[in-house]
Amino acid sequence: MDRTRLQQLLAREVAEAERRNPRSQAAYERADHLFGRVPMTWMNKTAGAFPRYLDTARGARITDIDGHEYIDFCLGDTGAMAGHSPAVVAEAVRSRFAELGGATAMLPTEDAEWVGAELTRRFGLTRWSFSLTATDANRWSIRLARAVTGRPKILVNSYSYHGSVDESLIVVSPDGRGTSRPGNVGAPCDVTLTSRVAEFNDLAQLERELAHGDVAAVLMEPALTNIGIVLPEPGYLEGVRELTRQYGTLLINDETHTFSAGPGGCTAAWGLEPDLLTIGKAIGGGIPAGAYGLSAELAEKLLDRDDLDLVDMGGVGGTLAGNALSVAATRATLEHVLTDDAFDGMSKLSERFEAGVRAGIDAWALPWSVSRLGARTEYRFADSAPRTGTESAAAADSELEDYLHLYLANRGILLTPFHNMALMCPATTEEDVDTHTDVFAAALSELVG
Repeated sequence: MDRTRLQQLLAREVAEAERRNPRSQAAYERADHLFGRVPMTWMNKTAGAFPRYLDTARGARITDIDGHEYIDFCLGDTGAMAGHSPAVVAEAVRSRFAELGGATAMLPTEDAEWVGAELTRRFGLTRWSFSLTATDANRWSIRLARAVTGRPKILVNSYSYHGSVDESLIVVSPDGRGTSRPGNVGAPCDVTLTSRVAEFNDLAQLERELAHGDVAAVLMEPALTNIGIVLPEPGYLEGVRELTRQYGTLLINDETHTFSAGPGGCTAAWGLEPDLLTIGKAIGGGIPAGAYGLSAELAEKLLDRDDLDLVDMGGVGGTLAGNALSVAATRATLEHVLTDDAFDGMSKLSERFEAGVRAGIDAWALPWSVSRLGARTEYRFADSAPRTGTESAAAADSELEDYLHLYLANRGILLTPFHNMALMCPATTEEDVDTHTDVFAAALSELVG
């Protein structure tokens, strides 16, 4: 495409964002006491010179402090996959906090067993414990895996997403070896001391790394998500499970994003058999919540160990983990919002979204691809679709991405700012999807028409 034309259009959309959002710009400019001027530095990962500031959010709609309403396909990068402030979750939170009282008291509630049983129904793992984030669920699962295997290293896929877990910030370098992921901040040690890495969809590379005999667990997403959706090739996940068992390595499925595949994530949808499973974000309906599940056999091995302090100093847990408020929100979300029927509707909307994006791409014969994982759809600037995280990272085009994101935002549509991901929630409508199809087509027409 004409890069000069792209740069001109991007400059126009940046200027339009500034014109439309003076209150957001002013709020950003006076945020002198915030590191990076935002509550979390990743909020600066946005197209344009400043982020829009939140005013209200309900269902699949957001309004900013400048009074603009948006169809929200970002949904908190999965954290609001149930939609923003579902009424039943809001009521559960209000009841727990205002009527019953006590967000956290270091005491269990009966809701927790209900949630554990429901997670077992959905994912198959029979013993559950809670965290506040999926990052912590991953950290604690890694500790348990090291404890039970006596091995020091964790293996992840290049450019997989597991939050800020130190062991996961490793990628495959051009020479095929592991190296620190670019941009890693304050690593406690050389990541190759704690971790091994293999490309997604590459069983030969996985076996070479497992053959060293020092890998406690493979921590993986069943499909890559945070580098663009990279789907498993036929037989790949079965091969991962076979190899991990062959080499005495545990398998941890991180379903935090791949929960979009269905009510039991990819684990249920594809009949997977992990030893542990981690999840967070969406299960709390917007309230911080995470969980990790263990097989009955693994749980018994850990609980039977006299040398492991799982109650006090073992490094597994947090004072606010499993608090009454988070657990109440999780129960309400799983029982009434992210139900089996809701996932059916969300997946159908995602199919409609995918078809609309494909139509826009095909209309101009663009060398792009579209991938879908249940309620989640994403397009990449590559054809065919990338098969590894490294390939997907190489397909990034920040200028082009910023143009499309700003074009959509200036016309009332939000995508995930980290990449070209659109997520459906129970409140999303066909009209929302069709609006995106029309605006996306207009953006392409201006760019390449």
